[in-house]
Amino acid sequence: MRLPDELCCSVHSLPFMSDEGTADITASTRWIVCGSGCRVAVVGGVPRFVASEDYAAGFGKQWKRFRRTQLDSFTGTSISRDRLSRCLGGSLALVRDRKVLEAGCGAGRFTELLLKSGARVFASDLSNAVEANYDNYHGVPNYFVCQADLRALPARRESFDLVICLGVIQHTPNPEDTIATLCDFVRPGGSLVIDHYRYDESDMTRIRQRLRAFMLRLGPGNALVFIRAIVAMLWPVHRVLWCVSDYRWIAAARRRWLQISPVLDYHDEYSQLGPHLLYAWAALDTHDALTDFYKHKRNVEQIVTCLQRLGLERIQASYGGNGVEARATKPAMS
Repeated sequence: MRLPDELCCSVHSLPFMSDEGTADITASTRWIVCGSGCRVAVVGGVPRFVASEDYAAGFGKQWKRFRRTQLDSFTGTSISRDRLSRCLGGSLALVRDRKVLEAGCGAGRFTELLLKSGARVFASDLSNAVEANYDNYHGVPNYFVCQADLRALPARRESFDLVICLGVIQHTPNPEDTIATLCDFVRPGGSLVIDHYRYDESDMTRIRQRLRAFMLRLGPGNALVFIRAIVAMLWPVHRVLWCVSDYRWIAAARRRWLQISPVLDYHDEYSQLGPHLLYAWAALDTHDALTDFYKHKRNVEQIVTCLQRLGLERIQASYGGNGVEARATKPAMS
């Protein structure tokens, strides 16, 4: 794997080279350096531009445990492809031979699709989920991943044809600042594709609110163990109610149960996953929903206003998927 041209020191705006004097990262390389001497450790094949995971530590635990759970190649479905295609405007064809920044890559459910579609992918994540991402895709051509904070991303400004950030912005300290930072990396004429949680009272019942507050006090490692235990205990009820929900009164009881249970249930949306994967997705996303340090909400109008303030054009935003999905284009240079 070669260091991409877009990679540069966030302090000095200089390119990085390996400490052996080449831009190749090999198993023996332990550092990369910029022209002014900034040294960055390469651990497990991944350059680490942050000293800690900060508020994203829980996501790191999550994605290392479930590193393949949401990959289309693992599930045998097109769930991730359908979501990414919709966010891009209907087709993955536009990413071919494009320089793509995937901010907040996690374990790589979208990384996989971008690479298969011919994109040149620069992936990054604040958490050590980058280790799962690297395990899934190292050795694939046109792939690079690093652990970095978006607020100091080691990449040249306006160097990407496409910047994609899905399932991430709502978990950052300030969504508007995050969107503005992402916009900085879009080249003139390039596109920004994002999504964001919407306002929806049903997704955070009182039980889930209290559990989330408790999980945040537990810490990332203990929270994952605790949530997996909760899912294991309650999942049989979810499964039984689904299997007999053809009866009207049981269907009504199931609707009430889904409002009470803290466990996320995808029987209605993704029944094609089958029992085993439905359980895994329930554990994964229940952990996701109950351990995120930040959980911001926005509506379509707020997202559009933010994109307009950044001077973006051809803005399209609508409700779908996890909330609000939007894409826009940076004006080409005159």
